[in-house]
Amino acid sequence: MEVVAQLDDVLDGLHVVALPMRVRFRGITVREVALIEGPAGWGEFGAFLEYGPPEAAHWLASAVEAAYEAAPVVLRDRIPINATVPAVAADQVPEVLARFPGARTAKVKVAEPSQSLADDVARVNAVRALVPTVRVDANAGWSVDEAAAAAAALTADGPLEYIEQPCATVPELAELRLRVKVPIAADESIRKADDPLRVVREHAADIAVLKVAPLGGIHRMLEIADQIDIPIVVSSALDSAVGIGRGLLAAAALPELPYACGLGTGGLFVDDVAEPTVPVDGYLPVAPVTPDPARLSALAAAPDRRRWWIERIQACQPLMS
Repeated sequence: MEVVAQLDDVLDGLHVVALPMRVRFRGITVREVALIEGPAGWGEFGAFLEYGPPEAAHWLASAVEAAYEAAPVVLRDRIPINATVPAVAADQVPEVLARFPGARTAKVKVAEPSQSLADDVARVNAVRALVPTVRVDANAGWSVDEAAAAAAALTADGPLEYIEQPCATVPELAELRLRVKVPIAADESIRKADDPLRVVREHAADIAVLKVAPLGGIHRMLEIADQIDIPIVVSSALDSAVGIGRGLLAAAALPELPYACGLGTGGLFVDDVAEPTVPVDGYLPVAPVTPDPARLSALAAAPDRRRWWIERIQACQPLMS
């Protein structure tokens, strides 16, 4: 694949879309992503706006891979997904869960800076009343002591499948793992790390959360997965339908998939670039995703935002590995 030779084509055919969200998630209510079409299909470049070129370049590599390289061999045709519950009030939980029909696992966002542990407990218990298996994601929001206290409070009324990225650093995760009985999952400590395998070597996690785009694409994700001896959960990075399709493909290529995957976040958007696929019995099908031209037009970002993404791609392209 000659990436440099394809750059002009990528920029000429770039579609930048702004997807409105049902609720605030990761501090945003509109999700911008850039989509590119190539001979192998569609790719998505959706590095979060605050990410600089060195980190965003991995996301661009993933998009180019999707557009220009053959897909891996898959081992299953559908993937179990978890419902994703943002840091909403407890009384909003039923409305959120209604968008994930059949899901028997839910991931609940906790440790929101503007909220309290009591808010988290109320939200988690509201989810427990409707879904049998609950996991939480703190996005590195706690210290070790705060995480230990939160683990106790959040399991007072029922178990947790795991706590995802409760603390920021690998040493903190390793220390916390010795202090609590709840399994620990690592996300940022893998996808944002120079050494994504360190968290496993240092026995700092029980589960590895892998995301296609931040790791540089499916093939790179599968290379990392092959070196990990703990269970893997494939998750999305607030992707459009195009990115979700790549995540489902990656999950389908793994030899083992013991946990539901975090690939149901399409339910968080008011509208998407392709007709939303509704989960059936908590599963999503593995299939290529082609954006609807009418949706691409209707959801197109403003011209100045398209220019911003073009300049971002030009800055990231030389840093692709």
